[in-house]
Amino acid sequence: MADTKYIFVTGGVTSSLGKGIIAASLAKLLQARGYKTTIQKLDPYINVDPGTLNPYEHGECYVTDDGAETDLDLGHYERFLNVNTSQANNVTTGRIYQSVIEKERKGEFLGKTVQVVPHITNEIKERIQILGKSGDYDIVITEIGGTVGDIESLPYIEAVRQLMWELGDNNGLVIHLTLVPYLSAAGELKTKPTQHSVKTLMESGIKADILVCRTEHELSDDLREKLALFCNVKREAVIQSIDASTIYDVPNLMLGEGLDKVVLKKLSLEERSEPDLVRWDQFLDRHKNPKDEVHIGLVGKYVELQDSYKSILEAFIHAGAENEVKVNVEYIHSEYIDTKVLQNKIAKLDGVLVAPGFGERGIEGKIEVIKYARENDIPFLGICLGMQMAVIEFARNVLGIKDANSTEMNAGCKNPVIDLMEEQKNITQMGGTMRLGAWDCNIAEGSLVEKIYGSNAISERHRHRYEFNNKYKEQIEAAGLKATGLNPDTGLVEVVELPTHPWFVGVQYHPEYKSTVANPHPLFVGFVKSALQHKLNK
Repeated sequence: MADTKYIFVTGGVTSSLGKGIIAASLAKLLQARGYKTTIQKLDPYINVDPGTLNPYEHGECYVTDDGAETDLDLGHYERFLNVNTSQANNVTTGRIYQSVIEKERKGEFLGKTVQVVPHITNEIKERIQILGKSGDYDIVITEIGGTVGDIESLPYIEAVRQLMWELGDNNGLVIHLTLVPYLSAAGELKTKPTQHSVKTLMESGIKADILVCRTEHELSDDLREKLALFCNVKREAVIQSIDASTIYDVPNLMLGEGLDKVVLKKLSLEERSEPDLVRWDQFLDRHKNPKDEVHIGLVGKYVELQDSYKSILEAFIHAGAENEVKVNVEYIHSEYIDTKVLQNKIAKLDGVLVAPGFGERGIEGKIEVIKYARENDIPFLGICLGMQMAVIEFARNVLGIKDANSTEMNAGCKNPVIDLMEEQKNITQMGGTMRLGAWDCNIAEGSLVEKIYGSNAISERHRHRYEFNNKYKEQIEAAGLKATGLNPDTGLVEVVELPTHPWFVGVQYHPEYKSTVANPHPLFVGFVKSALQHKLNK
C-alpha cells in the first residue's frame, strides 16, 4: 500500500464551478479527522506562472512564503487549512514545458524524440508526486484546472490516467465536479450535461469515482439514482453541492453529504473520529450573526472583477467575524475620483483601504482619497502600492514637494520618494524580478503596529519592485509620517504610520495573503475595529 493517497479533482460541463472550494472543503474535513492533507493546483495555461497576468485575465496573483506567484485557489487552500503552501503546490503547463525543454537542451533524453507522451506526462506525474514523496502528508489532493474536454487539459488527464494505474487499487481516486442545470421552462433539473461530461472523461481512460454535482436546487433520490446508474458510480458517491450563502458553509455541506466518508472508504482509510469543526463553526456563527456593520471603501483600479482582490475580501470576512461585525465593502474605481466622489462616497465611509496594483493608471485618484482620509481622520490602510501612494501624498501635501512621485509612474521625476530597488535597475524581463515571498520586519516599540501585532518582529509576504526611497526618510519622518517597520537586513521601509491620526497605516507587504479562518490577520482585525470605532464616534 502506498504511503500517500492521491485524490484528483476534475471539472466538467462549465468552468468556475468551484473545484478549488470543493478541494479545500474536502481537505478541511480530512484534516479535521486527523489526516495530514495538502492541495495542489495544475493550471493548463502556458504562462510559467500568473505573475505577469493582468488581474482581469485570471484574478489576483497569490504569493506563498517561498516566493511562488500562484493561482488564487492556493489562497483558498491556505485559508481553509491554515497550512502554508509552496512552489510545489502550483504547476502550470508553461513550467512543465520549460522544464522538459531545459532537460532536452542538456541532453538528458539521450537523443530521443521528445513527445507529449511520455516526456510531458512523466514531468506532470513527477510534479504531482513531489508533495506525496516528501513524507509530510497522508493525502495529496490535486485540482486540475480547466474543463474536461479542453485541449489544454489533455496531457494532465493522461498523466492522471497513468498515475491511477501505477498507484494501484485504493491509493487514488477521481472526483468529478459537474453542473446539473435547472431549466425553469421545464421546471426540472437536467442530468444529460453531466452524463456527457463523465463520458468524455471515460473516453480519456478515467472513471470518475465520485460525482460532486453543483446545483441550484435539491437533487431528488430518483435523480441521484439516475446519475449513479448512467455515470457508473455508487449511489452514495453522488454528492450534492448546492449553492451556499458563503464558501465557508461548504465543508459542513460536504460533511452532511458524507463526502469525506466516501473518500476514506474508497482509499481504505479509517474514519477515525468525527471531524473536529468546533473553531470553524464558531467562526461561521460570528460571521453570520454580526452585532454591527461597517462600510469600508476598497479603492483600486481592477474593481470590476472582485477576484482581483480576492484575498483582501476574504481577510475582511475573517476580521469582521473576529470583531462580530459585517464588513460591507464598497468598490471605488480610482480612475474616477473627483470632489463629488470624495464628498458623497468617501466622507460617508467608516474606513478606506487603498489596494495594491501596478502602473500609473488611477494613481492620482488614490492619492486624492488618501489625502481626504488623512485630513478627515478616516481610518486608512494602504497595501503595497497603497502604501507608496500614501508616502507620495504626504510628500506632496505636507512636505510641499509638489513633484514627488514614483519612478514607476514617472521615470524622470526629480523627487522619487518611491524608487526602484538598486539591484533591479538592470533587469528587463518582467517575470520573477520582484521582491517576493516572506521577508522579516522589525517593528518600532510603542508604535500602533506593535500594539496590533503584539510583537516587535514579524514576517510578511511581498510582491513588488519599487520601495520607499530612504534618501527621503529623515525628511518625511520629521514631518510626522513615521517609518515604524524596517527590514533588518536591508533597512528597507516596510510600514509607515501617522501617530497624530486615529488609524493611518501603510504596509509595503501583503497582509491579506496570511489571513485565515483560524488566524485572522491582526492588521485587518485592527483596521475593522478602528472603522467600527470611527462609525460610533460620528
